[in-house]
Order: sequence, then C-alpha cells, then structure tokens
Amino acid sequence: MNIVRIISLLLILSVVSCKSKYATKEFIYSEAPKSPNYSELNSWAAHPEKNDPIIDAFYNTEKKNLKADVFYIYPTLLTDNKNDSWNSDIKDDNQNSVVRNVAIKYQASAWANAGKIYSPLYRQVHYRSFYEPYTSNGGIKAGEIAYNDIRKAFIFYLQNFNNGRPIIIAGHSQGAYHCKTLLKEFFDGKDLQNQLIAAYIPGTRVDINEFNTIHALKDPNDIKGYLSWNTFRMNKKPKKGKHPAHFSWKKNQFVTNPIKWDESRESKIDEHKGLFFYDEKIYSNSIHIQIYDGLLWSSVPKRIKGNFLLKLINNYHFGDVNLFWKDISENAKNRVESFYNLAKN
Repeated sequence: MNIVRIISLLLILSVVSCKSKYATKEFIYSEAPKSPNYSELNSWAAHPEKNDPIIDAFYNTEKKNLKADVFYIYPTLLTDNKNDSWNSDIKDDNQNSVVRNVAIKYQASAWANAGKIYSPLYRQVHYRSFYEPYTSNGGIKAGEIAYNDIRKAFIFYLQNFNNGRPIIIAGHSQGAYHCKTLLKEFFDGKDLQNQLIAAYIPGTRVDINEFNTIHALKDPNDIKGYLSWNTFRMNKKPKKGKHPAHFSWKKNQFVTNPIKWDESRESKIDEHKGLFFYDEKIYSNSIHIQIYDGLLWSSVPKRIKGNFLLKLINNYHFGDVNLFWKDISENAKNRVESFYNLAKN
C-alpha cells in the first residue's frame, strides 16, 4: 500500500461527517460475517508467533526477551459509504491488508519496543454506525458483535499466552472504545489490574468517573492507569454534528500530555520526540502542543510531505498515535521498567 493511498484514507476519515450519505440495510444477526477462531493465527492481525515483516521490523529486541505483552485494538477502517455491511469480515483480504499496512504498521508498532504485540482481527463496525440514524438502526447491535470478538480474543489470550505477564492495553478510536469496555470488564477493581502496566486509549471520550479504580496517569513513571487524548489543530474545536456519538469531545475530562506525560498543559517543539509519518520516517521536534478544555491542540507538523494538506484539516484524530509515535514508544518501555522496579520493592 503506497503513501498516497494511506494519506488519502486517513484524510477521508478526518473530514467525513454525519451528514454523509451511506448505503445501509436492516441489521440481521444471521447475516453477520462468521466469527473468528482465535486458536488460528490467521485470526490475529499481529501475534508474536507469526512471522510478519510489517511488525517484526519494529521489535528492537528479540520478541522472546520482551518482558510485557501489548493487547492492541485497531481503529475503524471499514469506511466505504457504498458498503452496506454493518460489520467487517475477517476473511476479507483487502480489509486485512489495510489493517496490517495502516493500523499495525503505523500504530501498533509504537508499542513494539515495550512488549509482544497481540492484535486480534475482529468484526469491527462500519464507520456509519457511530452516527444517527445508523447508530439506533443497527449500529448498537453491530457494536455488540465487534466487542464480543474482542472479548473472546482477550479471554483466549489470557488462557493461552499471557502466563501472568504484565499487560499494556492499547487502542485508537473504535479500538480505544472497545478498550474501555475491556478495562471495565476485566481490570477495573479486579485482580487483573495488578498486571496492568497502562492503558493507552486515545481517540475516544474518557469521562473523569469512567472507571472505579483505574485512574488517569499523571506521571511518566506511573502505572496501572489510563492515558487518553483527542487531537485537533491548534485553536480549533469540534463542531456540532461532526463527530461520532461514542468518540465525542467532552469538556473537563482529563487530557494526557503525550509528550511530557505529566500534568503539564503544554509542550514545546524541542520536547517532541517524534511523529512517524507515512513516508516511513520519524520526524522529531515537529510539533508543539497545548491542552485546552478537554482537547489536545497540536501545531501543524513541520518538515513533512503533505504539510499543506494538514493546514486544511481541523480534526487531527487520524494522527492521535502517529503524531506522538516516538513519545509513546519511549514512554511505554519506561512504564514496563517502572512496573518491574515497583515489583522488586
């Protein structure tokens, strides 16, 4: 998949609104694609037992020597407004190519320096599901199918692969939304929270009282909590009717600073460790940020190809991970070390 196609896909995701017209149909459970079998490696977009050059290229250490696991859930990539499917088919080779060449390569890779990547293919909901009238007319039911796949994959992972190892939960957009549900069901106030290093869940709304015992992490060495942000271009705000119901902006939620990882409400450009762009290059000192009223504001990235296009976009949702790729990579590795250091004391 070439850089032009990738950028085109992500730009479409950033500007599409609920006013778009989508092909649709009645939701019927029996018409849903066949459920995945997670005992089969081909039901995983990424798995440490697979030989996959896309993700393997990002492991700086031999996978067997990594001390943590990363359970990553990819964002919405089923977006064609002519596709009336409610859920994706994990047997669709074209869809799976997008998952691997976009989500795994440019998002999941950010955590490859911290742990073994487990990413299940799942019957994710179509993009229209997050907008009315589609949400009420099939989207909610389709979402139940999507989360049930994630749930089954996670249970299979726990029973067959985890072996008591510490876990990073990571996801973006629809993936982050499913992460929230996963955290509530399996971690929040439960024994498994003791294995939680951190949950990186950008691109979704996280209310202040979202969890009972999982707190917002406000220190770069802290563990057993969550980190979340929603990125817009500097001084731009969401407009009514422009954002999916489940991922909407909300004032007064805690916003993580994904450069300094503390309670700082801004970061300078020379503090930025690096964005990973679709020319496969890392650009350090490219953006400065400011946190305002529930949003993370980013400057237009410097020195990258297509910079002029990013000046035309207000919503940087598509870059919630890419913009801070190197920052996430180093922070995740740091939190793994913090987890083990705390265990020794």
